[in-house]
Amino acid sequence: REAHRAKRLLVPTGLRWGQGLRESGRSQRDSCGKCNLELCSKPTNCPAGTVLDQCGCCLECGNMEGQICDLDYGNHFYGQCGENLECRLDADEAKFGEVPEPQCVCIFQESICGPEGKTYENICQFSEVYSKGRNITMKHKGPCESAPVISLPPQDVENFTGNDIIFGCEVSAYPIPHLEWKKKGNKMFLPGDDAHISVQVDARGGPQKNGVTGWLQIQGLKKSDEGVYICHTKNKYGTTCNWPLNEPAVCYSKYPTDS
Repeated sequence: REAHRAKRLLVPTGLRWGQGLRESGRSQRDSCGKCNLELCSKPTNCPAGTVLDQCGCCLECGNMEGQICDLDYGNHFYGQCGENLECRLDADEAKFGEVPEPQCVCIFQESICGPEGKTYENICQFSEVYSKGRNITMKHKGPCESAPVISLPPQDVENFTGNDIIFGCEVSAYPIPHLEWKKKGNKMFLPGDDAHISVQVDARGGPQKNGVTGWLQIQGLKKSDEGVYICHTKNKYGTTCNWPLNEPAVCYSKYPTDS
């Protein structure tokens, strides 16, 4: 009960989010006085850029993506969101009996290709990394084009005959890669005509943008199923697989391109 009572004190009964903090912000603004830019200190190390302070005079660091923020622009309790960010209240994340906290969300969610060939989920994440660099620009909007990378390879599994097992594999690349499974020593891709082996691929993005997740399921294990299973993926830029360690890789290649 004590913990619950302490939580309720953060948001006074009958008031909207931030309303209990608004009077404090107003009293601070009333005491701002005349703006003298010569007295302002220059903010440094601001990954999300700068915003005006509570007096609307000096610059200060803006809040980054994911940080708590003030929904009311007249309030400066948590701070204002930085460049390309806005403060949002996500009702979907609200838990029963609790008030969700507003967070800074990137306005533009399009992927960005950085100068080093790395894909960033949005312009805000790109800006955080390159906030200290001057005259550094993105390579282009949209994801970087590259050969597939296996972000989560299949894990070793031990089980008994008659049981079911599942191997998983997560791959990221753009263009979206094609994912298949092989058993080491076999030329044919699975499942072939084997009824107790099935393959499923989700190419809708997976856990990451421009990703693919694949599963290999073996039902009713047999002794003959023992072996090494390969997650094999490719797009127009190359081919990659999770080949066993300490063995010569036979499925890594990059294809020549016009670019």
